[in-house]
Amino acid sequence: MAMATKVVIPFYLSTSTSSKNPFLRYPQYKPSFSDFQIRCARRSVRTGKKRYPSEKKKLERIQKPLDDVKNKEEGFWRLSKLNVPVHKDPGKDDLSVSLGLLEAIAKVLEFPVASMLPPEAFTVVRKSIDARKLLKEPKFVYTVHMDVKKLLDLLPRTWDFISRLEPKLGLVEHFPEEKVSGDLINIVYDCKQIKEVSQTSKSRPKVAIVGSGPSGLFASLVLAELGADVTLIERGEAVEQRGRDIGALVVRRLLQEESNFCFGEGGAGTWSDGKLVTRIGRNSDSVLAVMKTLVHFGAPPNILVDGKPHLGTDRLIPLLRNFRQHLQGLGVTIKFGTRVDDLLVENSQVIGVKVSDSRQKLHADSLKLGFDAVVLAVGHSARDTYEMLLSYNVDLAPKDFAVGLRIEHPQELINSIQYSALANEVRNGRGKVPVADYKVVKYVDEDDSGSSSKEWSRSCYSFCMCPGGQVVLTSTNPSELCINGMSFSRRASKWANAALVVTVSSKDFDSHGPLAGVEFQRVLERRAATMGGGNFVLPVQTVTDFLENKLTVTSVPPSSYRLGVKVAALHELFPAQLTKALQRSITMFDRELPGFISSEALLHGVETRTSSPVQISRDSNTYESTSMKGLYPIGEGAGYAGGIVSAAVDGLFAGFAVAKKLDLFQGSIESVFGKAQKNTGFVKY
Repeated sequence: MAMATKVVIPFYLSTSTSSKNPFLRYPQYKPSFSDFQIRCARRSVRTGKKRYPSEKKKLERIQKPLDDVKNKEEGFWRLSKLNVPVHKDPGKDDLSVSLGLLEAIAKVLEFPVASMLPPEAFTVVRKSIDARKLLKEPKFVYTVHMDVKKLLDLLPRTWDFISRLEPKLGLVEHFPEEKVSGDLINIVYDCKQIKEVSQTSKSRPKVAIVGSGPSGLFASLVLAELGADVTLIERGEAVEQRGRDIGALVVRRLLQEESNFCFGEGGAGTWSDGKLVTRIGRNSDSVLAVMKTLVHFGAPPNILVDGKPHLGTDRLIPLLRNFRQHLQGLGVTIKFGTRVDDLLVENSQVIGVKVSDSRQKLHADSLKLGFDAVVLAVGHSARDTYEMLLSYNVDLAPKDFAVGLRIEHPQELINSIQYSALANEVRNGRGKVPVADYKVVKYVDEDDSGSSSKEWSRSCYSFCMCPGGQVVLTSTNPSELCINGMSFSRRASKWANAALVVTVSSKDFDSHGPLAGVEFQRVLERRAATMGGGNFVLPVQTVTDFLENKLTVTSVPPSSYRLGVKVAALHELFPAQLTKALQRSITMFDRELPGFISSEALLHGVETRTSSPVQISRDSNTYESTSMKGLYPIGEGAGYAGGIVSAAVDGLFAGFAVAKKLDLFQGSIESVFGKAQKNTGFVKY
């Protein structure tokens, strides 16, 4: 078969008459599916180190033969995938053992009368909803722990049924004893091995944590609990002032470049949906420790049970305040509104940082602070930090990430698509079923040959879906436009939004070097700002126009974005191959979610900061930079996490690694939490 002719799209540097900032302009080109065919590619099977932790565990369970249970009447049984139809369940917020759940348990035990089973013998450990179209009706799916001793004490006649119970892979599992894990504070207290004599004989090691996102907060917590003298440095403001700065942006269009949706206490995830989903193992000890620590600081306990836990901005703010007060009680010095401008380096080792007041444009009143270790926990928007590291020849490498557009539908439409007749049970987040969301992933093939080789395959997927949410501005520079979505805990808004993004790599970038991905982001963000006409107005386009490469609709559906929208040709925003991939994937999404392509659906531009475009090289055991001693890059900004939970876990492990290097911890972190999961920093949720 003859290879297709490749379409090369040049771009030019031009100057806008309405802006002093130059931007890269793509020539007007209206692509046609006939000249560059995109096929649906077969989903590649992850193998070896590329498997997700959950996939590795599943494979291990399959390969490992099930052992015979000798003492079935002792310990606990985990009963999974217990299905309860929605009409038999008390609802999403009820975690009690209902009669409908007892019926599902009785079916597994082959017990004849479900109502006789004592609810006290069972504990719900996971609850989610399954509303797939292939089902006759939506159902709640449970995982339950059965306390055998309690069950036999309350209902002795169940002994005969338990004796016949056999383990089934992923469905019925036996544990000699229930594994109880605590929050991080109690875990550190239990494993702490600091000798009182050593504390008095020498001064405590001084550690700087740069960034107060999830990784920075959890690293600070571990190190402070283990006895380090911790200084937490945050360029943004505390959540109270940060909220006021965001209010000024939304109401008066005043962007504080150091205190906004990206920068400030809690990191970028604070003013988002507060999703706590993760791919690094929901039941792992480290993830459970993070989740229970969040509960300790004020998160609702149901995040430990919910199949898709989330907090919402309104719950994150008081949680972060409690977290801060606990750190201060441990003696942590917290410097808000303080920007790290430079490192203090001697003999290729970091010995401190140079800081200034981030509220001041000029770095006139800089201050030098000495430390024994510097933990770099900046977010993926700290582009000036990447440039500073590059000036010291710190090893940086470009990393794959994803870019795209944020689509918004009426929430009632998404409820109807997902729940059909049950849509009226949502009731603005107060009903029996959760506000409907979705997650779609498709692979498109850009090769005319029909092969599905990885070289030509792109992943297109929904990212950070915010049911009952709103579109928000996440720009950190007034000449650039980028967006995200956010929701409050109840998810009661009348809109649903999600980013539709496509993966990009170094082959897509027009520049070279470690920061080529950063420059690629900037080009798209500046072009979006020009399309919007300035003043933080977003360029938007209906889905139908985007798919047909035209701009015919001048009146668009209403948007949740509060700073205004302007109709624009978003199909000309990206290089043609990315536009084509997005167009093809949207068509495929509509087959999975009929009605997704709708006259009420509106695309907003542009979403570029899905994950870090850079990875800072570090040692996998010590977490120390491979090119700069004393520097510990962690979290999402360093390219080792994607999302709140994985970033927090990375900070947790890094905290122990730094403590061990400083002789504050002599134990083995693996004996406490198991082996740290490898995370590429590439996230899909």
